[in-house]
Amino acid sequence: MPTYDLYAKDSGDPLWQVPATGAARFSWEYDDGRDRLLALYQKGKDKQWDGQKRIDWELEVDPYDPLGTPDESMSLYGTKYWAKMTDKEKGELRKHYASWQFSQFLHGEQGAMICAARIVESVPDLDAKFYSATQTMDEARHAEIYGRFLHEKIGMLYPINDNLQSLLGDTLRDSRWDMPYLGMQVLIEGLALAAFGMIRDTTDKPLPKQILAYVMQDEARHVAFGRMALRDYYKQLTDAELREREEFVIEGCYLMRDRLRGVEVLENFGIPTAEAEEYSEQSEFLALFRQLLFSRIVPCVKDIGLWGKRLQQAYVDMGVFEMGDSNLDLLMAQDEEIAEQLDAERFAAEEQERVAEVTEAIEAGAGESQAGEG
Repeated sequence: MPTYDLYAKDSGDPLWQVPATGAARFSWEYDDGRDRLLALYQKGKDKQWDGQKRIDWELEVDPYDPLGTPDESMSLYGTKYWAKMTDKEKGELRKHYASWQFSQFLHGEQGAMICAARIVESVPDLDAKFYSATQTMDEARHAEIYGRFLHEKIGMLYPINDNLQSLLGDTLRDSRWDMPYLGMQVLIEGLALAAFGMIRDTTDKPLPKQILAYVMQDEARHVAFGRMALRDYYKQLTDAELREREEFVIEGCYLMRDRLRGVEVLENFGIPTAEAEEYSEQSEFLALFRQLLFSRIVPCVKDIGLWGKRLQQAYVDMGVFEMGDSNLDLLMAQDEEIAEQLDAERFAAEEQERVAEVTEAIEAGAGESQAGEG
């Protein structure tokens, strides 16, 4: 079924055209690169996988509770609207929220694919071009997977959130080659990683858990790539150039924080926009969720050398300043381990099933042989 038939709200023009700016850069040096980045490139090649085969698409999903979402996580929980809702209506609300959330993941992954392709075009160093090429393939796979999950398992999509679209547009319109790294690798992907991780670690539904774990295994490499490239480059910039990028980060962080209210969902249930915003802002669960979403961004921004006073104050105001001391390497290592452990458990279970089938077949054959002899 065409995606346009599944949108819960009008998504507008079927194509969003962002004017391209900046130069395409060629490098004629083919035998010189940073060892760490070339090692990451090799890992990117080694870790390619097929979303059609690695993920068990036969797993059933209840579209009215696709993530096992607790009542308390619904921004309407405890309000007059919640008190009047039937169980069926609450299931419909869960479906819309999951659709909205995974739709933003889908749109973000397409944005990441385009930004990675832009990096291939504009970054001056060949080692970075090599790695970005593998990332472009990763992001295509992620968009394919999220799109399939929404089409086949939930049956509903939401248009891209205005704030996410604004940050993507700002990132792509900027002519400086490092801005797709900063906007996508650090801000959008950093926030997405935290969101993926929170759902991965709390859902009791096997299919979304698989999807998120395997996507996060790729994303751990992408954030490492952004950190390497920007840390090296930002050491060369003047204070004025660094402040420009810090301003971009501040604005982007506020946009990303405000993206996560899901007001569009409540509007679809007939709740006035101002009231929907108030409920989303007052929800204790969503307030904690929004705060934890910066657990990947703040330490990354600090690590690449953007840590001026105004940026620090913005993080203090958001209540996320202390996250600057988080161990990003440990978080990324855990993302890798969780995906590998999930694979090990799944394949061990499948092997046990195969052994049981073979044993059953042998016993059945032996029984028939004995019956024949009798």
